[in-house]
Amino acid sequence: MEHQTEEKLRIQLAECYHLINYFGWTEMIFNHISVRLPGEPRRYLVNTFGLNYDEVTPENLLMVDADGTVITNGPTKPNPAGFALHGAIHAARDDVHCIIHTHTNAVCAVAMKEEGFSHDNFYGAQLFERVGYHTFEGITLYDDERPRMLESLGNKNVLVLRNHGLAVGGIDIPRAFFLLWVAQRAAEIQCHTGMIPGQNVTLSDEIRRRCAQDAESVIANSSAAQKMFDAAVRKVRKERGPLWVGDTPSP
Repeated sequence: MEHQTEEKLRIQLAECYHLINYFGWTEMIFNHISVRLPGEPRRYLVNTFGLNYDEVTPENLLMVDADGTVITNGPTKPNPAGFALHGAIHAARDDVHCIIHTHTNAVCAVAMKEEGFSHDNFYGAQLFERVGYHTFEGITLYDDERPRMLESLGNKNVLVLRNHGLAVGGIDIPRAFFLLWVAQRAAEIQCHTGMIPGQNVTLSDEIRRRCAQDAESVIANSSAAQKMFDAAVRKVRKERGPLWVGDTPSP
């Protein structure tokens, strides 16, 4: 991953919040996107609790540690429900620098199904053997759930929180956003497929595995995720103007 300064990470994370808002993947003031700070393996940036995603700016992002202690001075606080999930993963996975948690309708519907994600559509096939599943234990507030969530995630970068929602992780913000987009599209297509009568065309595990490996390799070894992220940010700025007061394109 290209080294980024805290300033650049703050800008890119704020942009990511605005993208999630633009695509309609928000949950009012709830849910979280976090990014680990460079050279600080146990510290990360996250949103201030109470703000809408389109109110997030680089300046009002909070710095917290993996135990939930707020490092940033001031009266604002993050949502405590994010510590167990984000703090646990940031502390345990050196390869996961950005984590995005969502509760979209399609994702929540998939999280309700025993089989979880189908791997028979174009996007679902890209997630084959890349998804962990965690049994619902209530609102993620308690430290004792952390080791069980980490065990459920394993070495994967997608975690379905049963009866709840989804968390994805990536080595940087664009790759995490790209993976979220793939998971969201997979969930949407799966939901729509379920509305249509008739037998689905299934894929073999061999095809699913090759598709997933190719998708993972392309994103890991190319600038595709960054190009997609930048294009999405340009689209939002073109349609809605500056994302916050003083907003300028990322350096």
